[in-house]
Amino acid sequence: MNAMPKEKLTPSESQILRELIYPETFGHIQSETALSYGAIRDDLIKLINHGYIEVYDEDSSAPSPFYDSDNIEHFLFKATRSGLKQIQNYGV
Repeated sequence: MNAMPKEKLTPSESQILRELIYPETFGHIQSETALSYGAIRDDLIKLINHGYIEVYDEDSSAPSPFYDSDNIEHFLFKATRSGLKQIQNYGV
């Protein structure tokens, strides 16, 4: 029954969350942050697991409970209320 501890976001996680006020593509995140594919993928998975990001299918307006981490570039991402709260809390 170990819940994931709330921890301070890394600079790259904060950078990604700031891009996700509206649903955005993986490509948008890459072009805006200049982070590597692997770094974005790892941060997105961590942020999703913490509940800070919702995942959307490319053709859906509702969040999807499932995503394919091997093809993560085919999805859209949007910060959740708690994700936005995280970036406000740290004044980034």
